[in-house]
Amino acid sequence: MSVLTRDEAQTRAQLLDVHRYTIELDLTGGEETFDSRTVIQFTARAAGDTFVELKPALLRSVTLDGQPIDPESLAENRLALTGLSAGEHELRVEADMRYSRTGEGMHRFTDPTDGETYVYTQLFMEDVQRVFAAFDQPDLKAVFEISVTAPESWTVLGNGVATHDGGGRWICAETPPLATYFVAVAAGPWHSVTTEHAGLPFGIHCRRSLSRHLDADADEILEITRQCYDRYHEKFEEPYPFDSYDQAFVPEFNAGAMENPGLVTFRDEFIYRSAVTDTERQTRAMVIAHEMAHMWFGDLVTLKWWDDIWLNESFAEYMGYQTLTEATRFTDTWVDFAIGRKSWGYDADQRPSTHPVAPDPDAVPDTASAMLNFDGISYAKGASALRQLVTWLGEKDFLAGINTHFARHKFANATLADFIDSLADSTDRDVHGWAESWLRTTGVDTLTPTITETNGTWALQIARDGSRPHRIAVGAYDADPVHTGRLVLRDRLELDVPQNGSGDTHPGRRPALVVLNDGDASYAKVRLDTASWDTAIRSLSGIPDPLTRAVVWNAARDMVRDGGSVSRGAAARLTMTPTAYLEAARAHLPRESDLAVVQGVLAFAAGQIADRYLPADERPAALGTIRSICRDLLRRTEDGNDPGLRLTAVRHFIDAAAQPETLQEWLGDGSVPGGPELDPELRWRILYRLAVLGACDDAAITAELNRDPSATGQEGAARCRAALPTPEAKAAAWQRLFTTDSLSNYLFTATAQGFWQPEQADLVREYVSRYYSDSVSLADRRGPAIADAAGRYAFPLHAVDAEALRLGEECLRDADMIPALRRKLDDQLDDLRRALAVRGAH
Repeated sequence: MSVLTRDEAQTRAQLLDVHRYTIELDLTGGEETFDSRTVIQFTARAAGDTFVELKPALLRSVTLDGQPIDPESLAENRLALTGLSAGEHELRVEADMRYSRTGEGMHRFTDPTDGETYVYTQLFMEDVQRVFAAFDQPDLKAVFEISVTAPESWTVLGNGVATHDGGGRWICAETPPLATYFVAVAAGPWHSVTTEHAGLPFGIHCRRSLSRHLDADADEILEITRQCYDRYHEKFEEPYPFDSYDQAFVPEFNAGAMENPGLVTFRDEFIYRSAVTDTERQTRAMVIAHEMAHMWFGDLVTLKWWDDIWLNESFAEYMGYQTLTEATRFTDTWVDFAIGRKSWGYDADQRPSTHPVAPDPDAVPDTASAMLNFDGISYAKGASALRQLVTWLGEKDFLAGINTHFARHKFANATLADFIDSLADSTDRDVHGWAESWLRTTGVDTLTPTITETNGTWALQIARDGSRPHRIAVGAYDADPVHTGRLVLRDRLELDVPQNGSGDTHPGRRPALVVLNDGDASYAKVRLDTASWDTAIRSLSGIPDPLTRAVVWNAARDMVRDGGSVSRGAAARLTMTPTAYLEAARAHLPRESDLAVVQGVLAFAAGQIADRYLPADERPAALGTIRSICRDLLRRTEDGNDPGLRLTAVRHFIDAAAQPETLQEWLGDGSVPGGPELDPELRWRILYRLAVLGACDDAAITAELNRDPSATGQEGAARCRAALPTPEAKAAAWQRLFTTDSLSNYLFTATAQGFWQPEQADLVREYVSRYYSDSVSLADRRGPAIADAAGRYAFPLHAVDAEALRLGEECLRDADMIPALRRKLDDQLDDLRRALAVRGAH
């Protein structure tokens, strides 16, 4: 398939002005294809040639200004339009289009619970052409008129209010000018909860089989929606630009959500079937806030080309966390960002595949390369950069610049230069210089303190390994004279890095703990001086602010990941062994009060320390430490005062179990002693661990699937079957993953998650070498979404050895693979090198 290049897009945008799409979709033609009829009205500014994109199962007819074009002239996904005269034109295209099972284009899903079918679009980047013919690039905005014919019992949702016209036909209200990739349709027998707010219809929608779960949370979801909507209208001068606000929770969705104007689509795991923690509810609320921010930044004002995708995502990421903090009950969202989200950016920024937050346009020459930038840099690092910008610039000037940007470019397109100019017009500060330092550079700065004490004063000198300016807070903490193990804040200092002169001097003795970037307003790795680190090891859980504790835990995480005692520039590094990290977690998590911190530290301890950074013979002891932490948390929560913390402890105890007896008792009793009762999520979690341990069989999995035949149950069964420790189970799972091509995106992921297990290294050893050639072929056949899943979930993470690295490097060097898989393998192999280095250093 041809990918669109930036040069081609610029040439086409210079030639064409696209006015209107009239699209008719018929979803009643069967399970494999649907009917798509498109009329595009456009103007050619001069005589010339161009093309329209389309990926049909069958192209039936094409006419340009009433003259037929041979359907056989379609070359891959491009239909040439040659000999255009200057002036108005009308293109008509009729085609049969394929439904998707991979979450791309028009995805079709049949709910195993009740047999009901649902379809929805996901048209991001270059998947518009899977649904209708289009000039598929973001800066050719147009008005869309869409009608959909669906089974009579279905409801159709679209970007504008959809009206039932009889006979299963729905007409969606005409949109304002939109980029093609924002067009959205969702159809099926939806269960809906509707209301009105600020004169607009609001709706939330899900599959019928999830109706009672949506109803249980509808008040919370709608309250968050209203609160964010009202807060954005306090921040933004431009009113919400569309005629309605629907949120559809759809099955087998690849991303967290998609910001389609007026119809945001979310993965329907956000409709909780089982108990969840308050941090998980906060995550759902953040995604709601994130996607609503896109209505202005992304939808109202849209990028011209994909090099500026960070503007969309970084802005929405920052606004999502900040607005949630300001407007809802979730007031500590930045703690979760620090401990659970920011590491995504830090890790990505230390790999060879790193790129600037705002890459040079030449570095994004086509849509295939653009897709690779949807990573921790565009989201987490970009949001961190914007948070630092607000700290440096001030929120008043930042919002003034944002509102200038919206006013100048509404319903149009803009670039980074436009954004920076809007900010610069609202302040006397050198925003252009800041952008060059922060947005056009790569890597993570490291800030290291040197603290000296002289004649009743203490001085702080900060060494910066990097090039960016930072405005940070420095926390100075003393031991609490009353409560052993606790610390109290003496002072929080506001500093600019690099400092002027020889540092900052302060009265009194040196603090027991000095924390750089206290409050986490900048993006940098921070080190602690030796005395501060000694205090942290003793009193980490006694630091009064959870955000400060998150900063210190992140410093510990970096000390493990960076390994060794190598010095870079002036920043000599303290290091921490993986075992020492586990010991710190053992000492402090049982007393930790913030759930996000507990979840973040346990996730790193289990997923990286135990599974990758420690040699295989030390893993059982590491799992034993995790179980001990969980037992302490369970004892602490016996009175029912913190169900989220208790649920977290139960989950991690299950995952770390080395023997089956306790889990079998819980499963037989239907509950954990003292609670919670086992809901579907916990039952499948226990059965999965029992499968890994060889303590259940296919009959037990089938019995559980009969008990829970839902889509989530199907995924749980696929995961468990792939985890069974027999040669036959592994061969069958491998066949489903890499040969049959019949698995949907979610069933592929579940099967891949179950396949590799550290406990089964000998059993799956032969598959490590097969993975590379088979994944290359699979990605070529099934495309980017499955390629991403193959690189993310089917990669043999457990195989931390030189031979696995050699095989991977050989594949990267010699194999011809699609960019989506190449990027995933490149990143996985760099993480493997780091894991080997950490093992070698200790």
